[in-house]
Amino acid sequence: MLKAYKYRLYPTESQNEILVKHIGACRFTYNWALEQKNKAYEVDKEHLSRFELQHRLVHDLKPNNEWLKEVNSQSLLNALINLESAFTRFFREKKGFPNFKSRKNPIQSFQIPQHYSVDFETNTIKLPKIKQPIKAKLHRKFEGKLKTATVSRTPTGKYYISFLADDEKELPEKQSFNENSTLGIDVGLTHFAILSNGEKIDNPKHLKNSIDRMKILQKRMSKKQKGSNNRNRSRHTVAKIHEKIRNQRMDFLHKTTSKLISENQAIAVESLNVSGMLKNHCLAQAISDVSWSEFFRQLEYKAELYGKTLLKIGQFEPSSKLCNVCGYYNNKMTLKDRDWCCPECNTEHDRDINAAINVKKFALQKQNLLII
Repeated sequence: MLKAYKYRLYPTESQNEILVKHIGACRFTYNWALEQKNKAYEVDKEHLSRFELQHRLVHDLKPNNEWLKEVNSQSLLNALINLESAFTRFFREKKGFPNFKSRKNPIQSFQIPQHYSVDFETNTIKLPKIKQPIKAKLHRKFEGKLKTATVSRTPTGKYYISFLADDEKELPEKQSFNENSTLGIDVGLTHFAILSNGEKIDNPKHLKNSIDRMKILQKRMSKKQKGSNNRNRSRHTVAKIHEKIRNQRMDFLHKTTSKLISENQAIAVESLNVSGMLKNHCLAQAISDVSWSEFFRQLEYKAELYGKTLLKIGQFEPSSKLCNVCGYYNNKMTLKDRDWCCPECNTEHDRDINAAINVKKFALQKQNLLII
């Protein structure tokens, strides 16, 4: 079983310079390889393989760019592997044609496949091409064989390293579940999540709480002269508030998903076309802030990790308009109707709680069941 472990790095000025060189060299190599593949196809209708690009990298690119020899060669080769993976996703999964990498991207990173070491006693990490070990905050130990390490830099200048470790263990078997041990979840904007047991989880609205301050800082930055030190300092301040919002959002999502997974044997959710919803400009900011896609992603991998079951129903199921007691379909209900009374059984319904109960019922029906 593969697990990722992430730690904070504290490089010195000289180590920071070498890390910046690695990031720039890997980005340069990736863009060069993408240009080579594009030109080869446009001119000769030829598909360059990764091995042909490696040959050109060693015999053509490096001799003409001596500064590339100051960087770990394995990291440069890994950039070619990443490009090959991007083209594979494009042809197989239609995920989008690979784009050139920009030095203005928020997250800059490079990978180290081997020849690195971790010392938990001294809280240091030894990386190739860097003579002295880098100080790190090794807050937890990992088990298993280390795979690829990824060094990343945030817009605020912080460095992190992520290790992929294989503990050679199998995923736990799925635990049995029934109606009582299954929880239905309906997500929303007023409340982050509504549970089938009647509980509602408030939407923390991290972006909305900080957006006034963010607008002021962005306005100040826009008035600074481009390329000046004042603008760079102002840009760093704006990046810090963005990072704070992201950290708040991820902390909330991790705590919420861990609680839901630990308390239930199975969880039922509705499949949502989030990318399509973001085209609604009136709700796009609120939907982005609530981060439904990340919420479902965390539920999925944590369910796998702890032997729980994630059930998904189709996005077009009438979960809100269907009475969970008698099955009456209310086709006159609109988005502004938050409460309604069933004319058949006279049951008073809270729209969201009724939807969460129906999501659970639909998921438990065999014809609608999709186990992740």
